[in-house]
Amino acid sequence: MTGSKVPAAENTLRVLRFLASRRGPVTAASVSTALELPRSTVYHLLKVMIDQGFVVHLPEDRVYGLGIAAFELSSAYVRHDPMARLGEPLLRALVDTVGENAHLAVMDGRDVVYVVEERAPYKPSLVTDVGVRIPAHLTASGRSMLAGLPPAQVRALYPNRASFSSRWESTEITTPGRLKIELERTRERGWAAEDGDVTPNFASVAVAAQDHRGLPVAGLAITFLAHRVNEAHRHELVRHLRRTAQLLSVRLYGPGHPGPT
Repeated sequence: MTGSKVPAAENTLRVLRFLASRRGPVTAASVSTALELPRSTVYHLLKVMIDQGFVVHLPEDRVYGLGIAAFELSSAYVRHDPMARLGEPLLRALVDTVGENAHLAVMDGRDVVYVVEERAPYKPSLVTDVGVRIPAHLTASGRSMLAGLPPAQVRALYPNRASFSSRWESTEITTPGRLKIELERTRERGWAAEDGDVTPNFASVAVAAQDHRGLPVAGLAITFLAHRVNEAHRHELVRHLRRTAQLLSVRLYGPGHPGPT
C-alpha cells in the first residue's frame, strides 16, 4: 500500500479494481486477503459502495460483485471513443457484405446503448439509432452480452420481476427464470436472437465481442425483416457477425484474446 493522504478513497478504488478483475462476484474474505485490508474495513467500504450502486451483495451466495453504477462508468468510457471509432468501419464493411442493417451496442446497467448504427441501402429504418437506450434483455445484442457474464452477475442485474420492462405484451422474458432459460439457449448455440421483442415484424441475430478475459464488451447485431430471412440465411449472417466481432476484439485488445465462441 502507498502512503495516501486519503486512504479511504484509495482503498475504495482498490476494491473496485479488484472486483473488476474477477470473472464474477467474490466473498469479502477474498477481498480482504487479496488487498491486505482488515475485514472490518472491507465491510465498511462495501456497504458504502452498495449504498451508491457501485457494488451489489448477493446474500444467498455471500458474495459481492460490481453494481449498475460501475457498469455505467465502464460502458461510458468504452463508448466515448474507442468502440465507436474502431467499430464503425467494421460495421460498414459488414453491412456492405450482408446487405442488412447492423449495429454495435454496449451495456449500460440493464440497458444497451447503441454506439454505431449502419444502414443498408433501401432497408427500413429502425429504432436502434446511435444513443438510443433499450432494455438489454429485449435485444439480441444485449442477450449476447448477458450470456457471457457470470450467472451471479446476471442475478445481480436482474434480481426480481420488477427488474424487467417490456415494449410489447407479447414479450416473454419478464422474470429471472425466463431470462435464465433464454441465456442458456444463447450459450448453447453460440449466438443471440430476438424476434419482434424490439420492433414487430423485425428480428435480429447478435454475437458479443470479448475482452482479454473472455468477458463481453459489446454486442454486434444484424436486424432484418423476419419473414424474409430463413434459418439457413440467419446462420450465414451469424458467421459474418463472428468474424466482425473477432476483428473488433483484436482492434481493442490485440491478438491472443479468446474471441467469440
